[in-house]
Amino acid sequence: MGSQHRYTHLRSGARGWGRQSWKGVVLVIGVALALAGCVNPAPGASTQTPTPDPPGRQLVSGPEKVVDPDLVYANERLAGMTLQQKVAGLFVLHYPGTDAAAIRSFIDGYGIGGVILMGDNIPGTPAELAAITAGLSADPALPALIMVDQEGGIVSRLPFDLAPGADVLKSEPVQATTDAFASRSDLLASVGINVNLGIVADVTDDPSSFIYDRVLGADPAGAAERVGAAVAAEQGAVASTIKHFPGHGEAPGDSHVSVPVAPLGYEEWLAQSAPPFVAGIDAGAELVMLGHLAYPAIDQTPASLSPVWHRVLRDELGFTGVIISDDMLMLQHTGLPEYQDPAQNAIRALAAGTGMLLYLLPADPATEGIDVGGLIAAVVSAVESGQIDRASIDGAARKAIALRRSLSPV
Repeated sequence: MGSQHRYTHLRSGARGWGRQSWKGVVLVIGVALALAGCVNPAPGASTQTPTPDPPGRQLVSGPEKVVDPDLVYANERLAGMTLQQKVAGLFVLHYPGTDAAAIRSFIDGYGIGGVILMGDNIPGTPAELAAITAGLSADPALPALIMVDQEGGIVSRLPFDLAPGADVLKSEPVQATTDAFASRSDLLASVGINVNLGIVADVTDDPSSFIYDRVLGADPAGAAERVGAAVAAEQGAVASTIKHFPGHGEAPGDSHVSVPVAPLGYEEWLAQSAPPFVAGIDAGAELVMLGHLAYPAIDQTPASLSPVWHRVLRDELGFTGVIISDDMLMLQHTGLPEYQDPAQNAIRALAAGTGMLLYLLPADPATEGIDVGGLIAAVVSAVESGQIDRASIDGAARKAIALRRSLSPV
């Protein structure tokens, strides 16, 4: 069975699957508000590691239980993996250039779960890009995650993507967002990219905001509608990622060089920032990217390192897919002394509940203080010493493998 058909079948069908009305989003938010008194995160709240899915988790479909074949496959693969292999598979790294053999050697050499393509990886034509990606996976049954943050507009890695971005779509009818992301995801799939990191679920109406030109709506309702439409449009073509949880719109500043701070309390966050993430999750987003953002009234720790925000995403918003970090190098680029040890940043993120770690590495990772093998070894040591719960690593690896399996062409 071809990858398009297999993936579409497992994800319950055609484009438009899972699209929610705004009434549905309001209902979910209302439930979350009702629960907030019982599960209201705040500084000092428990930092217990989120509980991973148990092996053989069953998905309920009507009166019958249906076993997810991708999770069954993931459990079988996990049974034969070493701890180092499990940890390495949680890393998604950038390798510069268009040399397919070199990129493949980089993936296989470390056993990482995938790569993110940036502008320096993109040749002049779609056919040339497809030729590069075609040789990146050693095992067709478990393909590497080949990611790109193709938002359109000002964040566009593929020059041959002519669909509009959020700067245009936020002012157009929702159907324009559906059309743009259907076109975009079809293009990505055609050139061998299987994950788009390109759906911004942040909200702001402030033109001076760093994120303003990238948001799909200036208000929660408009953003939620378009985020849901974008995710639904990508279903069956690529796996969708919504970002930057818990929301960059209320956190002024650029998270590439600082830890932006948002003034919202929990109930304000539910009303203002959460709706687009709820809409994207309801529409079927397979990944959520956590931002290096702080909401001190909820937790002073950046969300990417915060067990509190991971619990909110899992327990309050009901997200069961892969949690991926924003570029981990951004923490170092803040210049703050507490984030200058890349190994400790990785350990803290995984201990908090992040499932995959993203790094936009330069040609020489040592210039960023990164040794990939050493980073993987540091995480393995943290698991062996109990600093990271071993069960949480198994849970993260299970989700990552199941996602990769769902994208398999065989």
